[in-house]
Order: sequence, then C-alpha cells, then structure tokens
Amino acid sequence: MFDLRPRDRILLCTGAGALTFAFLAFASHAALGFGGAGVDEFFNTWVYVGLLLGGVTLCFARVLLVRRERSVWAVMGLGLTIWTAGEIYYSLALAGAETVPIPSLADAGYLAFYPITYLGLMMLVRTRVGAVSGAQWLDGVIVGSAVAAVAAALAMEPIVAASTEGSALAVATNLAYPIGDLTLLALVVTASAFSGWRPGLSWVMLGTGLAALALSDGLYLLQSAQGAYVEGALLDAAWPLGVLLLAAAAWLPPDSRQSASPGALRMAVIPALAALIAIGVLFAQRFSHVPVLASVLSMVTLLCVVLRMTLSFRESQANVESSMRAASTDALTGLGNRRRLMVDLEAAAANAPTTGNLHLFVFFDLDGFKAYNDAFGHPAGDALLTRLGGRLAASVGSKGAAYRLGGDEFCLLAQAAAAEVDALVGGGLAALTERGQGFAIGASHGSVLLPSEATTSEAALQIADRRMYASKSRDRASAGTQSRNVLMTALRERQPDLHAHLTDVAALAVRVTEELKLTPEQQDETVRAAQLHDVGKMAIPDALLNKPGPLDEQEWDFVHRHTIIGERIIASAPALAPVARLVRSSHERWDGGGYPDGLREEEIPLGSRVVAVCDAYEAMIARRPYGKRSSSADAIAELVRCAGTQFDPGVVSAFRAAAKKATASPVAP
Repeated sequence: MFDLRPRDRILLCTGAGALTFAFLAFASHAALGFGGAGVDEFFNTWVYVGLLLGGVTLCFARVLLVRRERSVWAVMGLGLTIWTAGEIYYSLALAGAETVPIPSLADAGYLAFYPITYLGLMMLVRTRVGAVSGAQWLDGVIVGSAVAAVAAALAMEPIVAASTEGSALAVATNLAYPIGDLTLLALVVTASAFSGWRPGLSWVMLGTGLAALALSDGLYLLQSAQGAYVEGALLDAAWPLGVLLLAAAAWLPPDSRQSASPGALRMAVIPALAALIAIGVLFAQRFSHVPVLASVLSMVTLLCVVLRMTLSFRESQANVESSMRAASTDALTGLGNRRRLMVDLEAAAANAPTTGNLHLFVFFDLDGFKAYNDAFGHPAGDALLTRLGGRLAASVGSKGAAYRLGGDEFCLLAQAAAAEVDALVGGGLAALTERGQGFAIGASHGSVLLPSEATTSEAALQIADRRMYASKSRDRASAGTQSRNVLMTALRERQPDLHAHLTDVAALAVRVTEELKLTPEQQDETVRAAQLHDVGKMAIPDALLNKPGPLDEQEWDFVHRHTIIGERIIASAPALAPVARLVRSSHERWDGGGYPDGLREEEIPLGSRVVAVCDAYEAMIARRPYGKRSSSADAIAELVRCAGTQFDPGVVSAFRAAAKKATASPVAP
C-alpha cells in the first residue's frame, strides 16, 4: 500500500471492502438466482452498474492520491470510464430489448476501451521497465504470439462462426472484441518478457483482469449467436470482476524498476516452450481444422524463435569477445595488461622479426608517482596514469603496443630497425614525463632485444626489470645518496657515537632484509632508514641524550619528537621521501604503544619494523650512559621475549635466522 494520510487510507479500505462485499453478493445472486423480479432488477442493473462505477472511482482515486505513475493510471481510468459508459448505456437502453442493434453506442464505448487501455499499458511498460532492447521485444512477441495462437485455435473458430451473421459492419464489430482482447493479453505477456520473466503482482492482476474480460466477451458472443445468453447469469459477474481487478492493480505498489536480465535458463526455456506450443498448433492442423489465424500466429512464433536464436548467438559471441578484451585490458588506461603482454612477449620471443628489424621490449617504472599520489589524491593519480598511458601508446604508434602492468609500471613492445631503438626508448621516456607546480614525474627504464637477449617472456621481464632497477639506482645516487651522505656527515661531526650506532644498525638491517627476501627497492629504503632513523636527534641537546640517570616525563616527550623532526629533515630531499616515512614510524610498537602515531601490527611499515628490531639489538649490546651493556645472546633473548608486544614476531624470527647464519658479524651470538 502506498503512503497515504490516515483519512484517505480509511476511506480507501472502506470503499474496497464495500465493493468486495457488493461483488460477492452480485456473484451469489447470479449463481443462485434468489429473489423475485424486483431483486433481479436491483442486482442486474443497479448493483451491476454500481460495481463498474466503483471500479472506475477506485482507479481515479489512485490518480488523485498518488503522484507516482499518475498519467499512466489516468489513461487506464479513462479507458475503464468509456467502457463503463457503454455498459451503462446498454443496461439502461438495450437490456431486455428483443433485438440489439450492432453496432450501437454501447459497442462504441466497449471498443474504445481497447486502444486507450493499450496506450496505458505501453506507458506502464515504459515507466517500469525503461528502455527495451530489440531482443526483449522479440521475446515478448514470441510468447505473445504463442498465447494468441493457442487462444485462436481454441476459441476463434466458434466465435467467428457465431459472428458472421448480419451486415459486414456487425461482423466486424463482433470480431473486434476477441482481437482486442487477444492484443491486450499479448501485451501483458510481452511485458513479462521485458521484466525478465519476473512480473510483479500488479502485472499479474492486470493480466487476470484482462483475461476475465476476454473470457466474458468470448462466451457472450457464443451464447448470443446460439440464443443461449441469459441476462443476470453467472457470466455477467465476469465483467465487473475484470474491471475491479484492473482497478485493484492500480493500488499494488510497483516492483523496483528493472530491465530484462533473465537467467540463461529462463532465456532459453521460455522461447523453447513457445516454439513447442506453435509446433503443437501446426501439428494439430493435420488431424483437425485449425483456424487460419492460429496457423499464421504459430508460423510467426517459430520465425521469431529462429530470429531470437540468431540474436542470442550473436550476443554470446559479442560477450565472449568483450570478456576476452576485458581480460587482456587494463581497466584504468585501456592499455594491454600483464596477461596481454605475456602473450605478445611469447610471440615476439618465438618468432623472428622481419629482415632488418628487432623486437624491442622496454620496462618503465615511474619516478615520483607515490609522492604525487600522496599529495594530490588517488583520483588525480589515476587521471595522471591515464594521461601518461595515452601518451606512451601514441609514442609507439603503429610500430607496436603499450601496456600497463599495474601500479606505476608501464611497458612497450615494438618492432623497429636498429636505428629506431633509441628514438623509441626516448619517446617512451618523454611520454611518461610530466612536471607541474610541486611535482615532477619521470621514469626509469630497462630494455631488452628479442629474441637475441631473451627467448622467453619470463627472461625478457627479468632482464628488463634488472636493468630498470639499475637505472633507478643510478638516478637515485645523484640525489638520494648525496642527500644521505650530507646528513651522515653532519651526524658524524655533531655526534660521532650516534653516527657509529646508525652505521651498525644499517649493517644489521642489510642482513635482516635479505633474510626477509625484500625487493631490492625495499631493501634500499630500509637500509637508508636505518642509517638515518635517529637524524632527528641532532635537534636534541647533548645533555639530554647523554644524561646518566632516567629521563622524566617532560624530557621523554621532548625526545619522542625526534622521529617527526627526522621525517621533516629527510623529506626535504624528494628522493628520500619513502625513507622519511619509514623513519617517522621507526619507534612504533607492535602492540600500538609506540610513538608518534600509535600504529600497531601491519599498520607499521615493514621497513620501520626492521629498523626497530635492529636498533633495539644494537642499543642493548652497545655501551650507553643510561643502561648496562648486554651480551649478544641476552639481547636476542630479550627480542624474543618482546616479540608480539614491542616487536613484529616475523621480523624477530628473521633477525634470529640472520644471526645464526653470521659467523663473523655484530649479530653473532
């Protein structure tokens, strides 16, 4: 039920209840025939007309009280009004007459109901289903024509035979009723196809109401032609029943709007059943007389089924091709993805290029993208990747293809003459370069020639990746290494003991990162963070750092600021931005009790967790003014004891494994 005011809801329920009671009384009188002539006239005229007017009123109440689909039900209500006007005219002017003229004003009202209701149903389809594809229309035509074929085979012949007496205009009028009824029923069935063969209750109610009207029209024509129609019999209850069902459908809330997306089983079974029905009608024609209309409708059904099968095959092929493209395409940039690259690389490695040409594979890794993403946000980062990918593809042109492997990694594979190799690599680097206020994006690269330097896709990727990382390391040496060297020199001059401590921590970090099998880039960042993790202590007074006794709370708060200070110092060199992030978190604890951000477990960067373990070990075995020196074995035991609270258990295990492997190093027990 729709959301109505309490008064409107009460009036509606009262009216619906009164109509239901009146209809039951009318149907009981028609079935049992109780009462005399006065009672018959009361039911056959006044109750009958009252039921029709009540249905019309119920429909227009929906128009007045509910805004949604108002125009649809206004048209449906208009159709019911004109049909009811025809019934009222028939009841008051023609009922009981010896001969009823055909056509009459009553017929005008009845027949006008069909096009108006058809328009209302089409508006309802458009409102609830939306855009309808050609395949959906075809599904509707298939089922609608099959239903019409069965109806024509069962009922059309006797109706036609009973309606061919009289003038041509009378015959046409009589035949218009079953044709109009079949048309409306076919449209309701078609709407079920549009909704994915999941019609809502309102569609079921509409179909039931139209079926009641169609059945009553057909039986009336037969009984009238045979002289067997009796006014006030049970047949007369079918017309008000149909009107009331149509009006009740207006008050059933529509299902959520959905386009037809039936499952594969329904999409195959329902047209197949329609085809079997059509074949059955044609088969029956060999043993009995079947109306021509039924045969024609059956042939239309079969032709539509064949056409639908063709469309389904084409859709399936298109879906397969689309799935294949999606599986080999990067969703963000539209370039080929890793799967597509591996296929193309295998083909390039297996097939020799044309005479005088080479297969060139270049692996690119963006420089500065992480900082750009952090500064401007992920949407801006995605837009940047899309722009750069488009430029890379344009730089390759028709000579090859560009790919995105994910993240900030791009590739190109091209066939070119030896003299064009440098131009292709340079064009790719230029395409992946962009500068603006506050950012600078470039790329490191590694290239390989196929099949001379690699005969498999895996080998080509490994060689190109190794060369790319070597290129990245050389680029970093000009900025990151120099910046690190400046800071390490400043530490050595300012606090020689602290410089020695950092050097030892870095040596430990090298072995632990190797044990953890980190990537070369992760190892490099972690070791640099180990070298610089206490650089912020340059801002802490020596008297505080070398205080013999324990620090008070205020002094500890001051010392705890050194990680944030160190992050600011290191991040001033853009090449060391990833290292600065590790330094900030190097004093966090696994249980969340560290500083400065209170991170816990996997929230702490892995490099920071490595630095924390190495720093703690070196602090325990070194001479310190504020603590007693521990042996290597005791220090490792303390790390194990604090694993899971202060330290990452996995990093502690890696540290112990590295200590066992070392025979002549600071981590040897």
